[in-house]
Amino acid sequence: MVLIHYDLNMVIYSFIVAIFFCYLSALLADQFLFNNHQQKKNKIFILLSGLFLGLAVWVTFFLSISAIQIPGNYHFDYALILVAFLITFIASAFAVWSTTQYTLTSIRLIFGSILMGLGISGMYYIGLMGLFIEHYAMVYQPQLMVLATLVAILGAGFSFGLAIQYKNKSKNQKKTQLIFSIMMALNIIGMHYIGMHSVSFYRDLNYKYNFVLSTNHNFILFTVILISILIFLVSGIIAFLEQRLEERNRQLSKANTDLAHQAIHDSLTKLPNRLYLSEYAQKLFTSSQQSAFLFIDLDRFKAINDVFGHHIGDRLLIQLVNRIHKYLNKNEQLFRLGGDQFLLVIEHAMPELAMKKAEHLQQIILERFLIEGKEITISASIGIAFLNEHGKDLQELVMNADLAMLNAKEQGRNTYTVFNYSDALLQSQLQTKLINDLYKAVEEDQFILFYQPKFTTKSHCICGVEALIRWQHVSHGLLTPNMFLKGAESTGVIIQMGYWVLEEAIKQIQKWELSHTNLFPVAVNLSVVQFEHKELFITLEQLFEKYKIDPSHLTIEITESTAMQNIEMSILRFERLHQMGLNLAVDDFGTGYSSLLYLKDLAIDELKIDRAFIHDIENNKKSEIILESIINLATRLGLTVTVEGVETLMQADKLTQLGCQQLQGFLFGKPMPVKEIEQWKNDHDCIEN
Repeated sequence: MVLIHYDLNMVIYSFIVAIFFCYLSALLADQFLFNNHQQKKNKIFILLSGLFLGLAVWVTFFLSISAIQIPGNYHFDYALILVAFLITFIASAFAVWSTTQYTLTSIRLIFGSILMGLGISGMYYIGLMGLFIEHYAMVYQPQLMVLATLVAILGAGFSFGLAIQYKNKSKNQKKTQLIFSIMMALNIIGMHYIGMHSVSFYRDLNYKYNFVLSTNHNFILFTVILISILIFLVSGIIAFLEQRLEERNRQLSKANTDLAHQAIHDSLTKLPNRLYLSEYAQKLFTSSQQSAFLFIDLDRFKAINDVFGHHIGDRLLIQLVNRIHKYLNKNEQLFRLGGDQFLLVIEHAMPELAMKKAEHLQQIILERFLIEGKEITISASIGIAFLNEHGKDLQELVMNADLAMLNAKEQGRNTYTVFNYSDALLQSQLQTKLINDLYKAVEEDQFILFYQPKFTTKSHCICGVEALIRWQHVSHGLLTPNMFLKGAESTGVIIQMGYWVLEEAIKQIQKWELSHTNLFPVAVNLSVVQFEHKELFITLEQLFEKYKIDPSHLTIEITESTAMQNIEMSILRFERLHQMGLNLAVDDFGTGYSSLLYLKDLAIDELKIDRAFIHDIENNKKSEIILESIINLATRLGLTVTVEGVETLMQADKLTQLGCQQLQGFLFGKPMPVKEIEQWKNDHDCIEN
């Protein structure tokens, strides 16, 4: 056996070269991280990073061979050397990919470390198989071979892990790259020189070693083949996982894109909605050019829904949008605000152009629609407001265009009007001022809650209250909802008001629970905007967690028209609310669709029949028959039936005879502040039989 001696200068030189190539690999790996959204560039950076890391191992091998004093003349089998490089290149590329993902999991780190370690050791021992020394043979020590391979795997894991840790903690990118380069170079050098100690050189003339040499050669061949198989197996697994991950990422990306698109577009007409309008307006207002806002409202669209059905109404809206789109220019954008209301924004539009466009819109809308063999004609009223002249923010412009549209309807419909301050103030001077004051009212907490009691029909005992908002206006005194709710909806303040009402009601429930004042359940009305608001469920959960109330002490009331506007969505949202333990009620039943068919699908507890059903119940036999049918059906479905607007004893007696369980109206009690309702409860308390 020949003892091996090292050239220290070559050892240092090989270490420096390894650092250089590892540093180039680290630079390219970081480029992959920064271009994570560009798939084509990603693959190029991974391959180049793997190439330089493989070169670090490959070049270090040759330099380490040059650093030892080989006992005879030698040459290489370059086919094996090329195979060795390909193996370390493949292993390095997959190791880089595995350890440079956006989130480095322990599995990825282990996979990458094993691949890198096997790539280094595979390169070394396959390279040694390609080294031929005249009159000498190499004998391998298995224990040291295993040790060298483990050192390569553990060293790779330590290098990758340390680099990621420093990268997360330090903003100095160059420092992180240098640390990785030094650690990986030490790992490569360490493996090579430990591997060198696993090899002994024997002269071929020593025949007593022939058996040992033959057996050892078979062992190293088996080891190299095993390492190669492991590298390709792990690489194949990673490649498969990468393909699955890319497919999943594509699916998630598409789903996110679809969700983002749905969030800012109307599901029926595919037009941009109010949310998109807000973003669009911010860009529009940066320009000083005059733009026109045309508020379009279809005339008597509800009648079409009632006569032909909502599916016909939906198809009419779709055809209408498609028809209008054919005539839109590049500087014109159509939005759906909701229902049968649309907004057309014309950028850089003079008044003459806007009015001409309004006339053209009315002409094309008046053209007949053919839907399922039915010819339908509809008209539109249009209000026009101009940026800067009639408002400088979106809420003010939409509100003024809406006021102009209402003015057009009052002039007989199927016409357009331009917003005029003097006309608008003459028609709704107070309303306009109230809308402007709404923002301050929310900020200064000018709203208060009144509570109207509900009673059982049998004993006239209180069986709950309804929370009703009032506005304590600084100039006009106490205002009822009919004076400001429409303005709140048109300006978007309704969302803040709605959540304020919810929290105040829940806060009051907590106080009544602590004082054992049984005025439960407390009913709160939700507007259509709030019912569809994305933060509704999480807000309720946060309020329940904050105030620790019994959810069954709260009833959420949704108007019939809100529930039926999108029945599929309503079913899902009602079910979610019901799972929270709330009571649910459909309010104002009979004023909209009167869709008895859907009552079985909605997870509701109470049906509140509108006062319109009972105003002539004493004299109208047909109203009585219809009301009795509704009460019987709702009762058989397990619903509690409440009738609103009860004002006479005759109405109360008749409703009791028809099977109604609860009554609400001025006959029994008007809306009252908290202290008054508490005192009223004490004065009129009774025990249900």
